[in-house]
Amino acid sequence: MSFITDKQTLDDLNITGKFSPHSLFSLFNATQTRGGEKLLDRMFHQPLSDPAAINSRSDVFKYFHERNLSFPFSAAVFQEAEAYLGGSTGSSFLMVAGDLLRKKALHLTIKDEQYGQFQSGLLAAIDLLNTLQDFLRKVDGPATTQFETVKKALNAHRTKWLDGTQAGQPLTLFQLARYDHFIRHVLREETESILDFIYHLDVYIAVSNVARARNFSYAQALPKEKNIFRSTAVSHPALEKAVANPLVLQEEQNVLFLTGANMAGKSTFMKSLGIAFYMAHMGFPVSAKDMQFSVRDGLYTSINVPDNLNLGYSHFYAEVLRVKKVAEEVAEGNDLVVIFDELFKGTNVKDAYDATLAVTKEFSTYRNSFFVISTHIIEVGDTLRETCDNLQFSYLPTIMENNVPRYPYTLTAGITSDRHGMVIIENEKILEMMEE
Repeated sequence: MSFITDKQTLDDLNITGKFSPHSLFSLFNATQTRGGEKLLDRMFHQPLSDPAAINSRSDVFKYFHERNLSFPFSAAVFQEAEAYLGGSTGSSFLMVAGDLLRKKALHLTIKDEQYGQFQSGLLAAIDLLNTLQDFLRKVDGPATTQFETVKKALNAHRTKWLDGTQAGQPLTLFQLARYDHFIRHVLREETESILDFIYHLDVYIAVSNVARARNFSYAQALPKEKNIFRSTAVSHPALEKAVANPLVLQEEQNVLFLTGANMAGKSTFMKSLGIAFYMAHMGFPVSAKDMQFSVRDGLYTSINVPDNLNLGYSHFYAEVLRVKKVAEEVAEGNDLVVIFDELFKGTNVKDAYDATLAVTKEFSTYRNSFFVISTHIIEVGDTLRETCDNLQFSYLPTIMENNVPRYPYTLTAGITSDRHGMVIIENEKILEMMEE
């Protein structure tokens, strides 16, 4: 079963998108090859749901994280070798030699460039294979099937001729035909595996180097039956000086009811948590210390729900449809992470109170999922305390210093009593300005 989510969640958390400002994909995209970038994009769109697969990928990233390696290929050589290896050749040595003889004749008579491009591409491919072989001799690599397969291919008896072929060494037409037939026909499967391996190597090095620079760590995936999430410090990966907060979610307390004033940091904390869950399911480094999590079937958020004027949807109705979508997934028995920021803010206070209370109570009965629900309507929390035993209540405080609010962004147990909206309005002198 694959990890389920949707575009709304990816947009809320700004996960994907090469051209999306400050997206998580852009943060990690320090790849050197087009193939590496495409592979990274696929990983971002295909989180994993198997604990063993997640931990295995994390272990590979950790291996490179600890060694601080650089991508071993020059961009020019790699691009030329990649273009050459992507082409086809004859199925027999005689066919290759005949075609090459024709190209050389055209080169000598009308200065056709095909022969020179062929020779340059082949030499670049040989250089690439030798460079990879040298790299793997110096780096043991993690014990994965992919690494072992490539090592075996490069150390096989039929590739020993590579050791005697140096970059820039002139080759005869006979050698060119022989090597081309060997690389692009006899070893076709192996060279495709090697190219794919290099794209993975590109991603491993790029991502681990970003993680090291930002002091990210690696989460441990647990079976879903454990039904636990814990971390001593969750923060937002795109903020360099983000305040980190601890959090534990488990079956006995699977709902976090979050309150706090505007600008106190509720949305940022909820995004941080959603991103940590998503990146951990990818097996990627996370901005969370000592993180352990039971794998979930999916993640849904409702943070920036847009209205849809073309369909005649108001903001409130769009919120209702969003809650309905998530409720359907929860009711089907999926183990989910659900994050709702400011439920039903598109309607009046009375309806918002009733709806928030009813929806939170109903969702809380599904103890196989984790829920984080924030609201300004703090009275809801007082009622939920009396009716639900599996909620934990936290808030992000506002500290007033000389009538000026300060936000420490530290998660605090309880329900906020902060009511400083009018103080902020008065500080901005809005009413005085209008009276004048």
